[in-house]
Amino acid sequence: MTKGNTNKQLPEITDKDVLYEDNHLISINKRAGEIVQVDETGDVPLDEKVKAYLAKKYDKPNGAFLGVVHRLDRPVSGIILFAKTSKALDRINRMFKNREMKKTYWAVVRNKPAKTEGNLVHWLVKNPQKNVTKAHDREVPGSLRSELNYKLIGELGGYYLIEVDPITGRPHQIRVQLSTMGCPIVGDNKYGYPRGSLKRSICLHSRKLHFIHPVKNEPVNIFAPLPQDGFWERFEVFG
Repeated sequence: MTKGNTNKQLPEITDKDVLYEDNHLISINKRAGEIVQVDETGDVPLDEKVKAYLAKKYDKPNGAFLGVVHRLDRPVSGIILFAKTSKALDRINRMFKNREMKKTYWAVVRNKPAKTEGNLVHWLVKNPQKNVTKAHDREVPGSLRSELNYKLIGELGGYYLIEVDPITGRPHQIRVQLSTMGCPIVGDNKYGYPRGSLKRSICLHSRKLHFIHPVKNEPVNIFAPLPQDGFWERFEVFG
């Protein structure tokens, strides 16, 4: 089997994958294992699938405009937002840069956090060759300050559900920061969980996104249901 086969077999985008859409924006409930943009694997990326969905839905034989404004790691599921117009793309990019987008993630861990809620600050250094990020307790050369708030919101069968509100947006931030406090995410063997998932997924889900619409200037709240994989959906009872 070639390296790219898994993602090419994932279904195309349909109406049920769309969490929010208007003339300027579209949000998709990303499946774990999906890449957002093209990479060295050659797998079909999510942005191309969304372009094809829009071109078919609105009968655009010359294709549809789609701007990528943020990303999720391949094994992560949940909310991903795209811009459908250049005006929206420019404004949403500024909003992400200015931290005007409130993102909330859910993570399942095996180890109970020492504190039920808290604030984590680390300085992260990414190794691009190995695609691994290392956390430091203090600033080191080449590091980026990384901050998040977390709260334990549920326990089910010996697994703990943590709600995470990232304040910064660094590569692999939630994964490495939770691991550094002794709570590696279930399935994330890159960051300390003892075994990986056969589904190439980890139990990290982009659950909520809140922002002021860049064109309409009104509040937008997007919510992503959990993956229906026989494990994740059991945590829906926690809201």
